[in-house]
Amino acid sequence: MSDSRGFTLIELLVVIAIIGILSSVVLASLNTARGKGADTAIKGNLAGIRTQAEIYYDGNSNSYGTQASSTITSSTGVCGGAGIFSDANVTAALKSAMSQTGDTAKGYCVANGTYWSIAVPLKTDNTSSWCVSSAGKAQSITTAATAAAFVGCL
Repeated sequence: MSDSRGFTLIELLVVIAIIGILSSVVLASLNTARGKGADTAIKGNLAGIRTQAEIYYDGNSNSYGTQASSTITSSTGVCGGAGIFSDANVTAALKSAMSQTGDTAKGYCVANGTYWSIAVPLKTDNTSSWCVSSAGKAQSITTAATAAAFVGCL
């Protein structure tokens, strides 16, 4: 009788394969959670913009200022520099929201004296954007429709 101690090569390979399968399942779940967290951060930042826009409106003779329709890129995170989009708090929240979307995502914004709207693409679904507006709306909309109309969820 042989008095060997330890594991055979087959047993070690089976254990390594099981660990590999389990770790891939965990990593896939983790990536989904990260994407949902980014979407929540986008929605939270845009909710903050709604509040700040009303503060801007009250402090500027009941006007949101003027800003033509504009595209927001992930690299700049800026929507022009006029009206509510010149407010430092709005700009900071918009930059933070755009930083969550990904490298090639584009958001859209529009404002005039009586209304404003911002749409930022969601990280988990690049065909949808989260849109907030002066009309009190906060909803998911189709990104392609937003790009065509620039008015989002008014």
